[in-house]
Amino acid sequence: MRVNNFTALRFLDLAEDPTFVPVVAEEEKNDHPESENVLEILPKLMEVSSRSARPMFNFKGIQDYLNCYRSGEVTPLQVAKNIIATLEDDERSSLPLQAIVQWDRKEILKMAEDSTARYQSKQTLSLLDGIPVCLKEEIKVVPYHHRSGTQYLGMEPETEDATAAQKLREAGAIIIGVSNMHELGIGTTGCNPNRYHGTARNPYNPQHFTGGSSSGSAAAVASGLCPLALGTDGGGSVRIPASFCGIVGLKGTFGRTSEFGCHPLSYSTVSLGPLSTSVADAAVAYAILAGPDPRYPYGLGQPKPSLSGVLTPDLKDLKLGVDWTFFKACDAEILATCQKAVKFLEGLGASVVDVSLPELEEIRVAHVICILSEMRDFLQPDFNNSFDQMNLETRLNLAIASKFTALDYIKANRQRSRTMALLQQMFANVNCLITPGTACCAPRIQDSDLLTGCSDVRTTLRTMRYMQLANLTGIPALVIPVGYSISGLPISIQIMAKWWDEALLFRIGLKLEQFHGITAKPAIYYDILGQ
Repeated sequence: MRVNNFTALRFLDLAEDPTFVPVVAEEEKNDHPESENVLEILPKLMEVSSRSARPMFNFKGIQDYLNCYRSGEVTPLQVAKNIIATLEDDERSSLPLQAIVQWDRKEILKMAEDSTARYQSKQTLSLLDGIPVCLKEEIKVVPYHHRSGTQYLGMEPETEDATAAQKLREAGAIIIGVSNMHELGIGTTGCNPNRYHGTARNPYNPQHFTGGSSSGSAAAVASGLCPLALGTDGGGSVRIPASFCGIVGLKGTFGRTSEFGCHPLSYSTVSLGPLSTSVADAAVAYAILAGPDPRYPYGLGQPKPSLSGVLTPDLKDLKLGVDWTFFKACDAEILATCQKAVKFLEGLGASVVDVSLPELEEIRVAHVICILSEMRDFLQPDFNNSFDQMNLETRLNLAIASKFTALDYIKANRQRSRTMALLQQMFANVNCLITPGTACCAPRIQDSDLLTGCSDVRTTLRTMRYMQLANLTGIPALVIPVGYSISGLPISIQIMAKWWDEALLFRIGLKLEQFHGITAKPAIYYDILGQ
């Protein structure tokens, strides 16, 4: 506790009332014409995105699948068979990717056959019809086991989908299975040595971690298995693996996407979000998944999802907030690349405004107390009854969590109130905040990690450095790849905006994709479309 400074808040006098759930009301009702026509904007967005494709390697995205389906060149059923063959080959490999941990041939083929029939009759359901997707094992998907990365949960197959899975089915997507994850989401590497999972490999370098906890979702997208995957983000668990694997990751505003059917590991910090090959694909997933769900009360009061302004040709009206001291607290390669990306945005008309993010250490500690305390509470029966079946790292983190007191938790939520008030003032002067995605690139896997797990506090701190602010306060955040290290590992930048303003993230993210000159092909890449 002392070494990690987890007692820091005990010595502070915080007068603010605690905020236990970061639900924020919409500031004002803006009648944007575009906001009423999200589904009309999406095809335009996809068209613009496809026009910006580069002549060298490009990830196959949603639009590539749609082009093939609409032309009849490839059918969803052919795609499904290619994916099944790839999954079978991977299982036989001496170094398996281990992105998908549960899949069912009959389920995949049935969804693909139905989608193929819809294309033949020209009665498709959405832009996701026939698109292969996977969902993190933390999310309920029929008929798979809801294990959340453990070997003791989900003893029986699920009989009810999570809301997110249900929406994907209704959109016509092909769910290719559930993806690997760090056990119970309590870790940032994706290392999981238990018998049902193993450690997912980074497609850019299989000797490095994917990041966690949505490790398999990131590996599946970056390897080409599917252009879209879902994860959950309580402490960077979507954005860290997206950053490490060179893809796009979105953590929406807290409450924006229903968490019904997910294990409630941390009820106040977690947001469900997409990992994708492009910003446009993330916007498609956002448009389909966002919105109120009567079974998820935290999102009932949200404003209507909007894509207003995403196709604006420049950034002349935007002020980008940067705390340069915080921004520079990363590896030199990451700093140099991210600084160039900020300059690029300035060249599109945006102005960079120096801001100061105070109390960053208090924010870090408050987030750790909130997420671990809530996990410890939810997992109390598991900690008592299944302790010996948990990975060593999980046991350690839950043991640390047991040392937090009720006063620690209340103090942490008082700090949350302070930080949210600070951000409200800051967003009155700037449109967004920009940081690097992570302070380091994907760490290397040690042989011992595969047997006993990995617990490296220094790497965890560097990995989560830029993540915790958004999780504690509930603001939305997007990571976009902007380059590579000298060793070829991906580097990403992060944009954070005020509550409910995901459209601004997409607008800036689309521009940052133009900065990112050449997309390097991952060492492990499957061409599912066969092109």
